[in-house]
Amino acid sequence: MAKLALINKQATREKLVAKHAKKNAALKAKMSVNSTPEERMAAMKKMAKMPRNANKTRLHNRCSITGRSRGFLSMFGLCRQQVRTLASEGKLPGVRKSSW
Repeated sequence: MAKLALINKQATREKLVAKHAKKNAALKAKMSVNSTPEERMAAMKKMAKMPRNANKTRLHNRCSITGRSRGFLSMFGLCRQQVRTLASEGKLPGVRKSSW
């Protein structure tokens, strides 16, 4: 199980990203090639004043059961250990763990 503080920090980042998503998209649109250099600079300055955790790139995938950040399989939204145990128990639809 991952530290609860790390799981909570990720949750707050996700909320911030969702809160600032429209503003972030609008500023990115203003920084396009078609805008003037002054508009681009103004948009960059506004973007720099936004909180760092409002940026989508600061998010990290975590296992939905344990909160583990490494060995994440996006197909299931779980870490590799949980995929293995759930596949062994037959709880993942369409997945069968092979044994020979």
